[in-house]
Amino acid sequence: MKRTAIAAVAFTLSSMTIAAHAQNSVTLYGLIDAGIGYVHNADSNSNLTGMINGNLSGDRWGLKGSEDLGGGLKTIFALESGFDVGTGKMGQGSRLFGRQAYVGFQGDKWGTVTLGRQYDPITDTVQGVTADNYFGSTFATPGDVDNNDNSARVSNAVKYVSPNYAGFQFEGLYAFSGVAGQTGQGYTYSGAATYSVGNLSLAAGYLRATNNSATGARTSWASSTTDSIFDSHINDGYVSAKSVSIAQLGGQYVLGSVTLGASYSNTQLKADASSSFSTTEKYNSGKAFVAYQATPALIAGVGYAYTAASGDTSAHYHQVSLGADYNLSKRTDFYAVAAYQHANGTQRLSDGTTQAAQASIGSYGYNGTSTQEIAIVGIRHKF
Repeated sequence: MKRTAIAAVAFTLSSMTIAAHAQNSVTLYGLIDAGIGYVHNADSNSNLTGMINGNLSGDRWGLKGSEDLGGGLKTIFALESGFDVGTGKMGQGSRLFGRQAYVGFQGDKWGTVTLGRQYDPITDTVQGVTADNYFGSTFATPGDVDNNDNSARVSNAVKYVSPNYAGFQFEGLYAFSGVAGQTGQGYTYSGAATYSVGNLSLAAGYLRATNNSATGARTSWASSTTDSIFDSHINDGYVSAKSVSIAQLGGQYVLGSVTLGASYSNTQLKADASSSFSTTEKYNSGKAFVAYQATPALIAGVGYAYTAASGDTSAHYHQVSLGADYNLSKRTDFYAVAAYQHANGTQRLSDGTTQAAQASIGSYGYNGTSTQEIAIVGIRHKF
């Protein structure tokens, strides 16, 4: 009887320990995306053949976890580091946890509040209904002028995400400048909402990021909150902008094995006395895509993107993209993507001069001639 009682107590204590551990979790995770690519007109008339990585998803590793506080409330955190698998170098400006670094609370009834370096609400909502979500950078907006490919993240941010109300959910973010005596400089705010019903998903959002003040001419994007989105000659002439405003909306509809999607964005780069340009530059971008789930393992798609610049200068960019992704297992897939872009008109350079518009596909940042082509095959592994 004593042995039976001792065994029962031991079993009870063991069950309690397992339950306690089940309420608290820390997960190590990551993703490696490596490819071999060819770019025609990668730098004026030059061509490039070599490793081009992070094509469908950026290389990363991270830690995330939660602690159950009871009553439907828990603490959550994430620390995520980006890197280049080809060189081993750290990404996002060599930050240790440049992709994400936040901590906060999540409640079943009232939503989630997090503090730290995070994705903005547009990235959380609109990006998921665009072709970039399926096929990555080759399907992103020309020059990624609207941050469709997640070129920028937001530091010093407080973000709220609501619960899901019958398919409707909204988010809000505010990032403090962190500059003493300059609360009106370098801040960022953003809001977005999404609605899903049946096979239809819709999302829309707005972001405004401001640059820090400068004495004399401003020569770079020096916001203390939001990263630079100036990846190529398409928009690097406006790196001295006082502010960047981005409005986006998009939607997709799933019809059997076919997914149809479309999106629109308006990006405005505004000047002040410290900027190297004087007239607001605007980029209006429209995109559409079709994705076909040929088998449970294979998805293929085609997309078209059009970006028109106006205001300070005028240029037009037409981009056609193709992609296919095949799952070898639950964690490993093989992909092939390609894109063609044609540019015409005039664009401003970072030194203040203008030139004939150069093509630059997605967020890769290769400055071509009036045309550019890219083709990549690669492998992605998640752990």
